[in-house]
Amino acid sequence: MLPEAALALPGTPTIKRRLAVMVYEFFLLFAVEMLAVLLYLLVTGNRQDPLFQHGLKVYLFVITGLYFTWSWRDSGHTLAMKTWRIKLVMPGHARLTWRVAIVRYLAAWGWFAPALIACAAFGLHAKADIAIALALGVAAWAVTAWLDPDRQFLHDRLAGTRQIGLPKPVSGEGKGKGNGKGKLP
Repeated sequence: MLPEAALALPGTPTIKRRLAVMVYEFFLLFAVEMLAVLLYLLVTGNRQDPLFQHGLKVYLFVITGLYFTWSWRDSGHTLAMKTWRIKLVMPGHARLTWRVAIVRYLAAWGWFAPALIACAAFGLHAKADIAIALALGVAAWAVTAWLDPDRQFLHDRLAGTRQIGLPKPVSGEGKGKGNGKGKLP
């Protein structure tokens, strides 16, 4: 028989840890989107007509969606989630389907969309006003995890997914050459 600890389900990572993943994800996504913008500008000849400006927004929305949904569907985590040992799963620890990954991506826009819609509705264009609106929106969405009995964010609850913490690798596991203690002989 297996020890009881081996049968225990992985726990939900702390909210602080998941927010740290979001900060790391921001920097990774920034790099992905800068490359995407470069390609878009090269293909469109850097045209600045309103149609091309709106096209860029749609293009970035799709590129961002592909980055997240592909990562979640393929391995259950993005690079930032892997670094912080967090995995995204469906009930029973099943891998996400494309449908669930897309629903989660769209639901995750709840972090930002209400604030952006409020800025547009009230004509807020100053960077400080937008930053305040976004900060309030992010804080409000983060509170949903404290209100959830399993400490899951609202977009996870809506999509039927959950984030689980992965154990630290056993020492010596995953290390390259060396004596297993992270040092070369």
